[in-house]
Amino acid sequence: MTQGQEVPYSTPDWTVRCTHVSFRLDTARPFHATIVRFPAPTRPRVSIHDGFEICVMLRGGADMHVGDGFSSGRPGDLWLMGMWEPHRWRITKRCTEQVSLIFLPEYIGDDVLRVSAWMGMFACAPQDRPAVRSEAMRRSVLAIGRELRAEIEAKRCGWERGVRLGALRLLHLLEREWQPPRRLAGVASTEALPRHMSRIMPAIAAVHARPADRVRLTDAAAACGLSPAQFNRVFHQATGVSFGRFRLRSRLAYAANLIYGTDLCLETIAQRAGFTDASHLHRSFARSYGVTPGAYRAANR
Repeated sequence: MTQGQEVPYSTPDWTVRCTHVSFRLDTARPFHATIVRFPAPTRPRVSIHDGFEICVMLRGGADMHVGDGFSSGRPGDLWLMGMWEPHRWRITKRCTEQVSLIFLPEYIGDDVLRVSAWMGMFACAPQDRPAVRSEAMRRSVLAIGRELRAEIEAKRCGWERGVRLGALRLLHLLEREWQPPRRLAGVASTEALPRHMSRIMPAIAAVHARPADRVRLTDAAAACGLSPAQFNRVFHQATGVSFGRFRLRSRLAYAANLIYGTDLCLETIAQRAGFTDASHLHRSFARSYGVTPGAYRAANR
């Protein structure tokens, strides 16, 4: 979940769109596409959402922290973020514009891209993920990003298919240039990724349906028809994180939504989000987001 609301600016030609929009993805709506515009640099912010994300820089500049990785983006750059993966970002230049696509695994599928599979690009560590490496590639990313912007803005008949095709083109472009890290470079591991994701989808669906609950590993494994040991291995191979970490990210995202969108005290939010107490939520939130719950609430208001 990405939290927030539209925040208008007085600058005549530029508004911030979707800096903080609450939404939930599901099988009926497996993707969320938005154009984000900033008239001026911003303070650092934190986002987390319940789908994979492709973010394309169209103009301006931004800094991005994902895990231990850091990059400074300019037009034609893009970033990949995993499901419920906290990332910190800051707009660094005036009149910055980005296109963001957030989607569930089934939105892309595994029938178009080759077997090294798009999920491998998200499952590896942030520093190992594909990036724009040449000016020719930068021009191609910019062209696709602008086509996506046009589809999202016009919303003509069939625009959803146009957006999906744009996402596939971006992933195909990245895939052709990407050198997987050694642990993902073997044919067996890369071919297995789509199959692994389909096997663990019942567990992901359970976490999506009950984001505040501690879905037990044994229950998740049983829903997927796997032993706990098999489930742990397959889940980590498909998503890049353990099931426990994935489940924690879900509960933190739910807590972040309550912190941003309500005036509830931290103790009440901790209870609703399945944390032991406010102190437990405070420690987990600060460790994952890089800011305290109070600072997150204050900054986003």
